[in-house]
Formats: sequence, structure tokens, C-alpha cells
Amino acid sequence: MKRAALGSCAFLLLLPVLFISAAMGALGGSGTGVSLGAPASEQVAGIPPEYLQLFEAAGARYGIPWPVLAGIGKVECDDGQDPDPSCTQEGATNYAGAGGPMQFLGSTWAAYAVDGNGDGKADRWNAADAIFTAAHYLKASGAPRELERAIFAYNHSTAYVRAVLHWASVYESEATPSAPAASGAAGAALAFAIKQLGVPYVWGGESLHGFDCSGLVQLAYRTAGVSLPRTAEEQFDAGPRLPAGAHLEPGDLVFFGGGERDVTHVGIVVQSGRMVDAPHPGAAVRTETFPTTIGARWGEDSYLGATRPTAR
Repeated sequence: MKRAALGSCAFLLLLPVLFISAAMGALGGSGTGVSLGAPASEQVAGIPPEYLQLFEAAGARYGIPWPVLAGIGKVECDDGQDPDPSCTQEGATNYAGAGGPMQFLGSTWAAYAVDGNGDGKADRWNAADAIFTAAHYLKASGAPRELERAIFAYNHSTAYVRAVLHWASVYESEATPSAPAASGAAGAALAFAIKQLGVPYVWGGESLHGFDCSGLVQLAYRTAGVSLPRTAEEQFDAGPRLPAGAHLEPGDLVFFGGGERDVTHVGIVVQSGRMVDAPHPGAAVRTETFPTTIGARWGEDSYLGATRPTAR
């Protein structure tokens, strides 16, 4: 958290904000991290797979864009690959007293430590504990709404913030899926939804400031010229319903819940078995897998079937 290469300047709020805002602008962000946080593919160059899974899991728990956690991990200890003893050797610290893969000071660790791997203890040099603690600390410092300020709180250096945001942007661009070829309104709706990756979940949300699942679907199709009702249940009922086992195409809608009279979630198909959706409070718009067999379990819900709004 206090690596020598980045210094440990005094906490001067106004001047850093100017540099931070410029960095966020270079990423196409709005200062809230909205453009960051698309779910990773199975591999992202330069990040060990086990670290990638931890960044995603910790980010999902605390509502922090995982590329930002990966960016911090990169700057601090090369995402677990820096041979510096303070990164890898139990009990070792750098000149400032920071240690572990996310380089925490002992005092900060004492205040925010999280048992990320569930073994009953919080260890600065354990990757899971360190990454979950980093997400917890960013959350406590104002992220994701004031993401850049939270990064600055992690290390009081504008150079540090710029470096983290640079790597976050690199990781985001590598992980963000492009919308598969889809024509007409379905393609336009899917392309719109993909552009919202990283926008926070907001219950009842139906704007670029935040979405719930059906709000994202409704606005995506509205921009494509197709009118849909507001709730997941109403969208399911609006159809037209695809028969069980039908091939799913990009832009189709898939529904989940306890039954056809208890539809609780909807997503937009990216490709068969993968959708883009606004999942739940504390998360952000993302892509994720889903079962394609009607009745199959999906978390606490079941897959109920699909509709193709453009076929109406």
C-alpha cells in the first residue's frame, strides 16, 4: 500500500482530484467506475487464474469493479508474481511496513482485515484474505461511487491512481466481450446492453445511472425501437415464447424464477448459455452463464424459458 516507487505524499485532496478526473476521462469513465467491471473471460493475460477468480469474487461481494482490484494487485505485487519478499514471504514487509500481495500496512490491516478464504483467520500474506480486504477497504473508502478517491485513499499518490486506472483499463479491454453478430433490433438491443457492463445494479433502475434486470432489458430494446413492459414477469408474458430446446440467438430474452407465475429475473442472450444482465444489489451489469434446459437450477431459481421480442 506504500510502495517506495510511488511515494507517500501528504493527503492533499483538491490537487489530486484534477489528475484523477483526467485519468478517469481517459478511460471513458465518469468518475464512478461505470465503464469498469465487465466479468472476465476464463483468462486475462498477465493475471494468474487463481488471482483472477479472487478479484472477481471479492469485487462481486463488495461491489468493486474487479479490474480495479487487479490494477491494485498489479501495481503492488504484479498480481502475486513479484518476487519481492514483502509480497511473497510470510511476515516480510517493505521499508514502510507494508506486506502481502496487496501490500497492507499493519495498522490498516488491523482495521479492515477480512478472512477471504474462510479458514478462520485473516493473513496479510494470503492472497484470498488480502484481495478481499482490499475490496473491503475500497468500499469503506467510498467505492464504487467515489472510486478514484478510494484508490487515492489506498495510496496517497496521484501517480498511483493513474497506474491503477491504467491497468484496470487494460484488463477491462481484454475481458470485455464484443457483441456477437446479430441483425436488426436484437443486435441493437444486445449492443446497447454490452455497453452497460459495469453500470451498478439499482433496484427499480432504468437509466444509465443504474439498472435492475428488467430495466436494462426494457431500455435496451427501447433504444432498438421495440417496446417492452417493465417487469420480468410482464416481459415473460409478452413473449413470443420459444419452444423448449429451441436454439437461442443473440438478443433473445431468458427468464428465471420459481415458476411461470413467479418470474424474478431476466437477461439478454449473448450466445447460447451466456447472457448479459443486471444481477442483484451490490453487483453491476455483467455477463454470466446460465443453463439452457428448462427447469434446470440457476442459483436459488430455475431457468423458465426464453422469448424473442423481435418475432412479435
